[in-house]
Amino acid sequence: MHQMSKEMQSCIDECLRCYQTCLGMAMTHCLEQGGKHVEPGHFRLMMACAEICRTSAHFMLIGTPHHKHTCRECAEICEECAKSCEQVGDMQECVDECRRCAESCRKMAA
Repeated sequence: MHQMSKEMQSCIDECLRCYQTCLGMAMTHCLEQGGKHVEPGHFRLMMACAEICRTSAHFMLIGTPHHKHTCRECAEICEECAKSCEQVGDMQECVDECRRCAESCRKMAA
């Protein structure tokens, strides 16, 4: 396995936490709450966020330099997801995790 920096390992951890949080909140909290929590735009964004987080973690784990591209996109989608979750309300865990992941991914993309 390639030598991984502490910063990269930290970003992988953030991405996987965000993946778990977004997917978990969407499949439980949002589906149970209904209404604005399952509006197509918001729900698709949560699914996109979970998927790009998983993909970014995967790219870093396999050691491809293309992780810079996925991390850049991940940061953008995480910020958008955080804003959407904030607007919907009652989703602070998701807001916080998305913002932490976005910050970590911005550093990895630089």
